[in-house]
Order: sequence, then structure tokens, then C-alpha cells
Amino acid sequence: MVDEERSSTGLAAFLKEDWPYIAILILALIGVAFASLALEQMAFYWELLIPFFAAVCIYARMRDQQHKVAMTKLLRIEALHWGAVFGAMRLLYMPDVANVMNAIASGLMMMVLLALGTFTAGAQIGAWRISMVGALLGAAVPLIAYLERASLLVTLVSVALLAIVGFYLSHRRRPTSTTA
Repeated sequence: MVDEERSSTGLAAFLKEDWPYIAILILALIGVAFASLALEQMAFYWELLIPFFAAVCIYARMRDQQHKVAMTKLLRIEALHWGAVFGAMRLLYMPDVANVMNAIASGLMMMVLLALGTFTAGAQIGAWRISMVGALLGAAVPLIAYLERASLLVTLVSVALLAIVGFYLSHRRRPTSTTA
């Protein structure tokens, strides 16, 4: 019985419960790391992340939604939210807008839009881990603009490890539920 409780609060349980948040954090940090090397080519990557981030938001909220009407409303809200983020990203590449900004500014704006979308999605559904990923993405924008490439990568890896440790510690602090 004690071994069962330990295994349910261990690393496997943590990964089972928090893998979507870790996945979006890692995908975002990969994008930030590559953006520091080739910011101009990152638009497609950021746009590919939108459906995945939306799916994680829906997954995070699905556990609480048991009524079909509530689920339909959640899907509609998330589709509108992430559709707006995607539309704003596409606006950056309209010819009139693209001619005004250089490639570096466009790439940073894509990151800002994804950061804002991720943060507000997390706040909207009450998922602090998703909001934290958005905040980390937002914090990476000035880092990319000011830090050298090598120091940015070291900083991002450190922040990612600290965030994962934070997720794990918050998971371990939750009381375990036992069923008789």
C-alpha cells in the first residue's frame, strides 16, 4: 500500500499528469532557441504550435467539464481565441505590413503574439502552468533581442529546468487521494 502511494506521487505520476504542460514548455523553448539563430524562418513553426497549444488548453479544462453544453462552449471559446492569435500572426505577413517591418521585427512579433495568446488562454481557463509558458515566451522576446546566442540557450535551458522542477514540486505538495 505504501509503495502504491509512493508510485502515485513519484516521477511517473508527475509526468502522467503534467506532460502536456511540459510539452508546450519544451516546444516553446525549442522555438525560442531556434528563433535566436534563424528568427526570419520561425513564422511557420509558431503557427504550427497554435493547434497544439489549443489542444493542451482544451485538455487542461476537459477534466472539469462534464456537461456537453459546457464542453461545446469551451471548444468554441478556444477555437475563437486561438483563431484570433493565428489571424493576427497571418496579418504580420500581409504585403503592406511585411514591407514595413524587417524580418527580425516580424519574428519577434510572432513570439509576442504566441506569448500573449498562451498567457491569456491559461488565465482564461485557470491553468497557471499554461500562463507560465506564455510568460516565459514573453520574457524570451527581450532576451532574444539583447542576449548573445550562446548565453540565450544556457538561460533557456536553465529556465526550462527550473519550471519543470516547479511543476514537479507543486505536484508533490498536493495531498494524495486514497480510495477505500
